[in-house]
Amino acid sequence: MGRRSGREDRSIYLQCREEAGMTRAQASEALEFISESRLEKIETGKTPAQPEDILAMARAYRRPDLCNQYCAHTCPIGVKTVPEVKPRGLSQIVLGMLANLNALEKEKERLIEITEDERISDDELSDFVRIQSELDRIALTVESLRLWVNQTIAQGGLDEEKLDHLREKG
Repeated sequence: MGRRSGREDRSIYLQCREEAGMTRAQASEALEFISESRLEKIETGKTPAQPEDILAMARAYRRPDLCNQYCAHTCPIGVKTVPEVKPRGLSQIVLGMLANLNALEKEKERLIEITEDERISDDELSDFVRIQSELDRIALTVESLRLWVNQTIAQGGLDEEKLDHLREKG
């Protein structure tokens, strides 16, 4: 295992490489198209990482959360449209989803009333925003579940081929 950086402000890319137990040379070899010097520049912030760099690091370091982190914090489009998803345990995700669905169940009738005429009036707007917030929480929980699945696959806890086969069967 490589030695850890003593810097306090270590980038997420450096942290993930070190947590994977890789030296920069080992990571560069695993990443194939990223040289050791380029990797150092990415890790120290001297060179911005490109999407293909992030995909390669996520795969090599077994950290699919790097993709979300990049999109939510670095990508100009993602910064505006992609929420940050924090890795959580499966039970936390499921309980959060159930709570969100229960909250939305209570709002279902109001959502139907608001949208039946294909427009949202001023007196309906605050209710609609509240319901939209519930939907956003559900979407974030779905993304948390996707991240959990990808992380579990990366760590060998789920067989990706079996999972894909079952998804294809519907």
